[in-house]
Amino acid sequence: MPGLIGKKIGMTSVFSVEGKNIPCTVIEAGPCAVSQIRTIEKDGYQAIQLGFLDKKEKHATKPEIGHFKKAGTAPKKKVVEFDSFGSDVKLGDIITVDVLVATDLIDITGYSKGKGFQGVVRRHGFGGVGESTHGQHNRLRAPGSVGASSYPSRVFKGMRMAGRHGGIKVTVQNIEVLKVIPENNLVIVKGSVPGPNGSYLILEK
Repeated sequence: MPGLIGKKIGMTSVFSVEGKNIPCTVIEAGPCAVSQIRTIEKDGYQAIQLGFLDKKEKHATKPEIGHFKKAGTAPKKKVVEFDSFGSDVKLGDIITVDVLVATDLIDITGYSKGKGFQGVVRRHGFGGVGESTHGQHNRLRAPGSVGASSYPSRVFKGMRMAGRHGGIKVTVQNIEVLKVIPENNLVIVKGSVPGPNGSYLILEK
């Protein structure tokens, strides 16, 4: 679907007409350059490739420089493909936040904040042991049994255990667009979105 690449600026709040305080997220969306057009004849599918935020040539590889030179634009830091943009888009075109004007709801994809190695209580919401009677002293947040011994003598795949938490791709659907500010390439959406400040986001209609 048509969309844009953006960067999370941070959170703030706005007041509604009724006087309610609404938490919201400010996103810098675009401008994005069309760096490649995928066609069914050549690539087997139809899509356009957008690039966001200029990258210095000394930090880009020679293939990257050549790729973006075909589109007549500087190398980009973030590249994402979108489908259903229509046939009127040409190589080198600049897609701005204007595509989101008059849009009520969007889907936002980003990478959630990484929390590092966490136990089962935080990672999976285990309750832990509520009591500490009967001599139990150091098993308050332990996962309990993870499998039987004699049979099947192994731990099943997918067993919920301690491990790295967060840092995964997350899509939040039907986020309400509160305001679009084209002159500053900003979109203000209701509520929170995945990822830390400064992280890349994909905004789709």
